[in-house]
Amino acid sequence: MSANHLRLPPFGPKFGGAAEYIVIPALALFSSLVLFGIFVASFGKNPLDLYFYMYQGAFGTWFSWQNTLTRAAPLILTALCTALPAQLGMVIIGGEGALLIGALAATGAALVLPSAPPLLVDVAMALAGMAGGGLWIMLSGALRHYRGVNETISSLLLVYIALAILNFLVEGPMRDPASLNKPSTYSVGAANMIGSIPGTEVHWGLVYGLVAAVLSYILIYHTVFGFAARVAGGNIRAAKVVGLSVGRLILIICFLAGAAAGLAGMMEVAAVQGRANANLAAGYGFAGILVAFLARQNPLAVIPVAILLGGINASGGLLQRRLDLPDASVLVLQGVIFVMVLASDTLYGRWSIFKGRAS
Repeated sequence: MSANHLRLPPFGPKFGGAAEYIVIPALALFSSLVLFGIFVASFGKNPLDLYFYMYQGAFGTWFSWQNTLTRAAPLILTALCTALPAQLGMVIIGGEGALLIGALAATGAALVLPSAPPLLVDVAMALAGMAGGGLWIMLSGALRHYRGVNETISSLLLVYIALAILNFLVEGPMRDPASLNKPSTYSVGAANMIGSIPGTEVHWGLVYGLVAAVLSYILIYHTVFGFAARVAGGNIRAAKVVGLSVGRLILIICFLAGAAAGLAGMMEVAAVQGRANANLAAGYGFAGILVAFLARQNPLAVIPVAILLGGINASGGLLQRRLDLPDASVLVLQGVIFVMVLASDTLYGRWSIFKGRAS
């Protein structure tokens, strides 16, 4: 299955086609919840209680909503790391690595500017994080274009290299000697931490993610560059025949994709952790892959899907307390959802009801 088949065209002219891209993922998600309920029932738990506490933990209270939106912020950005290259027919799954490298780069930028004004430090951290993540994913694009290396494999392997770099720097050259039990870098400084949106406990990363998703949609579907990328994604040979620079498109798209994930890493440092440590490897990059696939690689559709997946993640603690389920149970659900989304890909174009509406 290629990434071309996972792209959602711009919202628009054919209602039947648009409905198909909503109904089928919704059915995949519903089926996943049913299967997960059966799985939980096999351990003597009531599936109805499961669904109730999942809703309560994700959307039942204002506190739950804030927790959900906080978790959705990095998911939006890491999902773009997969969704943008998919426009070129590339399957990039290395958002986790770009997030880690972006976090390290952002931390380094803050540490070399100890006396600078907080606004300057925050801007430097954002630029460093985006540059670090962008170059990391662009490496996969360069390997694909110049050496013919499969970008899915290379981007995945680069995640483990990024994790090794994180561990080396956090436990070595960048380690704060005061961090004994849990190795961490020096703090970026309380003054340089990015606060919350007024009236909430949700950090500004959510706004950055929303802006990035909207700008990505505009870039892909309302600019000449985006049109060229989609042409190349549909048929690289045809793109070369008409004179498009496929290599340039690959490098730019991959850099922008990595920059989004790198910005997520910067936000995790500047808004959550306050320093680089092993907590950064929280799986947001891998969960972002699921968000992108469930959203059919549409940058705007990434937003509601990220909120939904963020809610599922946020409900893990409540499931653990009320149903005595492991907190990692939500990871099982994510895996089921991913399998069902991939399986549902065979349904597109086969339902006559959508064909009839589209004609």
